[in-house]
Amino acid sequence: MPSSRPSRAANRPAGAPNVASGLLERDEPAAVQLRHEEGGSPIVIACDHAGRRIPRALGSLGLTDTELESHVAWDVGVEGLATRLAQRLEAALVLQSYSRLVIDCNRAPGSKESITERSEWGQVEGNLDLTPEQVEARRTAVFDPYHAALDALVRARRTAGRPLILVGLHSFTPAYRGIARPWHIGVMHRTDTVTAKALLAGLRRDERLLVGDNEPFALDNERDQTLAVHGAARGIAHVGIQIRQDLIADESGQTTWAGRLASLLRQIGATASPA
Repeated sequence: MPSSRPSRAANRPAGAPNVASGLLERDEPAAVQLRHEEGGSPIVIACDHAGRRIPRALGSLGLTDTELESHVAWDVGVEGLATRLAQRLEAALVLQSYSRLVIDCNRAPGSKESITERSEWGQVEGNLDLTPEQVEARRTAVFDPYHAALDALVRARRTAGRPLILVGLHSFTPAYRGIARPWHIGVMHRTDTVTAKALLAGLRRDERLLVGDNEPFALDNERDQTLAVHGAARGIAHVGIQIRQDLIADESGQTTWAGRLASLLRQIGATASPA
């Protein structure tokens, strides 16, 4: 059973000093946080959309406070859930601090969705007509440190011959553009069906849950950067988890789901092979 003692790396910011990015000021948080880096679990949790910060230099991107607090800016509830889940498992956790509206860490740089010009609610004025230098500044400050931290963590575990399962954790809205999403949780997969099937089977033992198999999202190795690059391309076991936002919007829901997922992931992790 994992120890309750936090690892030495708990809550440690990662990445180069902010001043080096040319976008973040010295007193602004680093783009990526590593927690329980030395945790004994084979599970590594990645949260591409955990934060909703906007670098001071970018103002509000032309959006209202309501928009920046909503799902268009981040995955509501994910940071709290991931923090509780990582503590239960003593699993390494990699968190992105800045909003996906600054640059989406789960999309390929240069793609249309990398720095989106429109959210579900309308145009993102601060993302229009960016120069190549402005785009590069966002990548250097936010995208690159996050993926460098994940890459280093995965490499270190492979070098040590440790078992590893990479879990991408996200949340989804109860409805999108007027269409209801009834699932409580969705399991995303493509090339690694073994891990996904084990998780699906475990979740479906609870008859109260409506579990989506690649619903409301499927894993797309051409669009999704984190699991595709750090998992599929390396032949590492991986799975994506999407939880409905209204179920994890508060501490009670986050605690409930952390307990449920910890039990299942612990069982799956016990059979994991070296990466």
